[in-house]
Amino acid sequence: MVTETTKARAPCPEFSEAEVESAGKEVEMPKAASPSRINTNLIYSVEDVPPWYLTLLLGFQHYLTMASGTIAIPILAASFLCLEEDDPARGTLVSTVLVHSGIVTLLQTTFGVRLPIVQGTDFSYMMPVITLLTAVHPPCATLSLANMTREAQQEEWLGRIRDVQGAIATVSVFQITLGFTGLVGMLTRWITPLAIVPTVTLVGISFFDLCGDKIASHWGVSIMTITLIIMFSFYLGNKAVPQSVLNTGGRACFFLVTAGTKMLKCFPVVLAVFLAWGLCAIFTAYDVLAPGSAARTDTKGDLLQRTPWFYVPYPGQWGWPRVTAAGVVSMLGASVASIMESIGDYHACARISGAPSPPISAINRGVFVEGLGCLLAGLLGTGSGTTSCSQNIGVISITKVASRRVVQISGVILIVSGLVGKFGAILVTIPEPVMAGVLVVMFAMITSIGLSSLQQVDLSSSRNLFILGFSIFFGLLLPKWLTRNPESLLGTGWAAFDQVLRVFLLTPMMVGGVVGCVLDNTISGTPEERGLKKEERVPEDSDEECYNLPWITPWIKRLSWMRFLPVCSTYLRKPNLSHQV
Repeated sequence: MVTETTKARAPCPEFSEAEVESAGKEVEMPKAASPSRINTNLIYSVEDVPPWYLTLLLGFQHYLTMASGTIAIPILAASFLCLEEDDPARGTLVSTVLVHSGIVTLLQTTFGVRLPIVQGTDFSYMMPVITLLTAVHPPCATLSLANMTREAQQEEWLGRIRDVQGAIATVSVFQITLGFTGLVGMLTRWITPLAIVPTVTLVGISFFDLCGDKIASHWGVSIMTITLIIMFSFYLGNKAVPQSVLNTGGRACFFLVTAGTKMLKCFPVVLAVFLAWGLCAIFTAYDVLAPGSAARTDTKGDLLQRTPWFYVPYPGQWGWPRVTAAGVVSMLGASVASIMESIGDYHACARISGAPSPPISAINRGVFVEGLGCLLAGLLGTGSGTTSCSQNIGVISITKVASRRVVQISGVILIVSGLVGKFGAILVTIPEPVMAGVLVVMFAMITSIGLSSLQQVDLSSSRNLFILGFSIFFGLLLPKWLTRNPESLLGTGWAAFDQVLRVFLLTPMMVGGVVGCVLDNTISGTPEERGLKKEERVPEDSDEECYNLPWITPWIKRLSWMRFLPVCSTYLRKPNLSHQV
């Protein structure tokens, strides 16, 4: 008899009716969705807390989903920091990124937007980082690192990462200010879809040279990795994995392998990396790969032995950040692109999680916390800023588990794994061709994500087609031409300004984004044509409890003046007299 409780609900999203009934577990039915929510058939909503064993398993799933893209950034950055292959600092850099991502994830889910969103490093920052390191410092290929002493090598790469730290930490103040003051809404009036598309799209496209160089280290292994990712994501993604259910005492249902779960689709990158990595290890053991091949797993020397078992990252571990005008300017475009991407992720996560559309106060807090995360990234020296991980939102749509507690547990797992120094060192030993395959897929997806914003724009308009095509084409043309003809860059005689101008003009996403922004805001066009939606005000009686700050919300509601603070839940709302003392 199905009344208030039913046996048709189970911890695993794909359990059948008969399987769950045999497990004998009664789970409370979710409340009916309010009009502001969509029907997602969720098993656990944002405020729900699954059983501890399921929370751990699903939290680990989120960890695995974001791990591949997150560790790819420090591994990629290390080659531009002039770090030797066997330098233990490579593993320390990965550990720092994991700990930092875990801390910001906990802050975002607890005090930020409070949706089940995982925070991680952002590829949007990589092109400005690479441009800064190659425009201000000599290329690593021109340095004879092998002839340097260990101290000289360390001083070389520490100087580079301090410049990156200073740029990210300084730009974070811009992001913190936008979030805390609520000015992020004003920014969205100027940063339109036709400004976002070239900015984000050029993040992916501008890496094709780098990806070509990386993948050329061993085409066979790289193509194998790409093929595995495509097969697991699309060709085999809908195949169900066999289940194994352990029923103990008729009351608790523990499962070893989730029934019918599209596991290959949940972990395509992770599974592809581990499989390709394992094959490379086998080929190395049997000398199938030639000595010195980039695909071998023994090219890192004694890195694992030289790395400590445990390491606690701390602010200033590489030295204190060094601020340069060129670095700050190069990071501004990445910061704006990251903010726009995160706001889109907030709305997407709310829809998939069955939550009301996030109010402006929650968006302000989300941007504010991401700014704090970037400030922490600059102090710790992660080599990149932070943003929301879009791929983890996809996991929610597959598992139908939108519990905030699950994502918080994944943040704890990130921190714990980062504190184990050997774990970061092991990840660094992934062969370069394997990571090259991952990067090709990642940057291809970033390119398509940038283009996806065009669904809001009228593509039958010749105005929009011109702005789109010209901003992307010119964003590729100018930096590429200046790279080949560096002497053609005009000099003003002011060294600091020349350096800023050089970094700006050599960053495709900055050039394309600025061109798109200027043209779209100066060439006349209707709001509908430009893809601008009218701002919808959330009804006063909307159910937004999931966005309320923990512990202090009752106190906030009693103070009418708090509605003028952009990060408070009562921002721009009439005071509720029922909460007055």
